[in-house]
Amino acid sequence: MFDVDELISQCQAAVGESEPRRAVREVLERTMADADAVGDVMRPRQGGLNILHSAPDLTVLHVVWAPGMVLFPHDHLMWAAIGIYSGQEDNSFYRRDPERPTTVTSTGGKELKVGDVLVLGKDAIHGVANPLDKITGAIHVYGGDFLSQPRSQWGPGPLEERPYDMAVVNGQFADANAAAGLTA
Repeated sequence: MFDVDELISQCQAAVGESEPRRAVREVLERTMADADAVGDVMRPRQGGLNILHSAPDLTVLHVVWAPGMVLFPHDHLMWAAIGIYSGQEDNSFYRRDPERPTTVTSTGGKELKVGDVLVLGKDAIHGVANPLDKITGAIHVYGGDFLSQPRSQWGPGPLEERPYDMAVVNGQFADANAAAGLTA
């Protein structure tokens, strides 16, 4: 049976390893091997970012993507690991345009399905979409204080760099929930 406190404990231990990204990836791979058990405990009802753990060296979030939701490109400025326990999370990757460094250009993408785990480096820039007509549930683990780290977003609107704005992100979740008819 999945236990949130045990997941957090394992992630905390993994951060102390010589290769924390690899160790956290292994924790998430073991966890997502029984994705149904994670879903049975997490029981997502609507899109949102739910804080499971926040510390200077580690943040663990329960991320739920509303049906059809698209989140604009953003960076983390720290490594991240994503594990999918329900639905699908499509990641689009970007890099800064060398001729116009405040803009980004697409460099590809990766579909994450149930049981998949993806690790992102500290310099990654990505956007996220849920292409399905149902909720997608994921555990996102960050190698730092995700909630306080100043970072950037490219959108909404033109793909021009601006400070990351959690109020804008929360608005995107609220709009996606409303469009899908999801309530708490």
